[in-house]
Amino acid sequence: MRKVGHRARVTDSLTAFARQKIDELTSVSLMRWLKPTARLEGAMVERDGRRLVSFSCNDYLGLSHHPKVKAAALRAIETYGVGSGASRLVTGDNPLIEELEAKLAALKGTEAACVFGSGYLANTGIIPTFAGSKDLILVDELAHACIWAGAKLSGAETLAFRHNDMADLAAKLAERRPHAQRALIATDGVFSMDGDLAPLDEISRLAQRHDAWLLSDDAHGLGVVGGGRGSAALFPDAKIDLQMGTLSKAVGGYGAYVCATKPAIDFLKTRARTVVYTTGLPPANAAAALAALEVIAGEPERVARPLALAQRLTAALGLPPAQSAVVPIILGEAETALAAARDLEAKGLLAAAIRPPTVPKGTSRLRLAFSAEHTEGQVDQLAEAVRPWLPA
Repeated sequence: MRKVGHRARVTDSLTAFARQKIDELTSVSLMRWLKPTARLEGAMVERDGRRLVSFSCNDYLGLSHHPKVKAAALRAIETYGVGSGASRLVTGDNPLIEELEAKLAALKGTEAACVFGSGYLANTGIIPTFAGSKDLILVDELAHACIWAGAKLSGAETLAFRHNDMADLAAKLAERRPHAQRALIATDGVFSMDGDLAPLDEISRLAQRHDAWLLSDDAHGLGVVGGGRGSAALFPDAKIDLQMGTLSKAVGGYGAYVCATKPAIDFLKTRARTVVYTTGLPPANAAAALAALEVIAGEPERVARPLALAQRLTAALGLPPAQSAVVPIILGEAETALAAARDLEAKGLLAAAIRPPTVPKGTSRLRLAFSAEHTEGQVDQLAEAVRPWLPA
């Protein structure tokens, strides 16, 4: 009886803890709630029985609904089933995955590639595989959360450098690199919340000067910038040791990858815990990604459209020209961003309010994401809806 009572008390304290934290988050407008959302063809979604034009999806090319991509996924299901059945090192290394890796390596101009289950799994697997307790990791302060998680898991000394500030990066390298066995610099290629580009050429020069490796997360660059090849293609002289990205944004499906030299990839496949100890990518996802990459290669006008539409919006609002398919409208406080999102939703537009800890305190925003499926008219409607919310 005492054991049962003890379990009940522990459960009650857990519930009380959760309720307290929910109350605290709610009081500062930082509580989040899931909202079932059906994604439809084009740039439309359905939420709470209403159809909205979504400017919050990362499906930059509309490939999640592309007929060729859907057909490829269905064929893979018919042939191989729904799941891969095991980790890749057991029986889960479906032939489609290796075909996908070869195509990704060719696209990125590297010797080899390794596919992961998601972007988060990729960075939390890649970074601890190549960095340990005697090493140094320098991370752009606005890099994605999974980079920070991977760095923490590695046990390496991890320091932030100011966003895209090469002087700060150089100073930290000069100070800390001599004390580390190995060093890694990690950054987004296209920053997911700000839409700007990392100066990969300058970072690469600093990395080579200090014998450091460079990891670039190109989740929001592949299929959108550099003619579809991603942000690295904008900096052809940069040496990027680990070119990571996802299959869940412009590619339209799910999964992730890293491209590098063959020895680096071979080592990852036998030591990255998020490869060794997780089920392989389902065949349908691999097939869909293969078909999507063919569309990206064969439809340059589709690839160019998200950036063109993003720049149409920034021109209409007098903002600096967009560098990618992501445009932030920074509003400051969380309450303001939530109010703006509600206003836009009332006008038939879905633009999610992004709040801390996803972005720094005081920079809550509408994060606008543009798709090849948007029309010019929809972008113009968005501009008119956003205009009253722009800071004076």
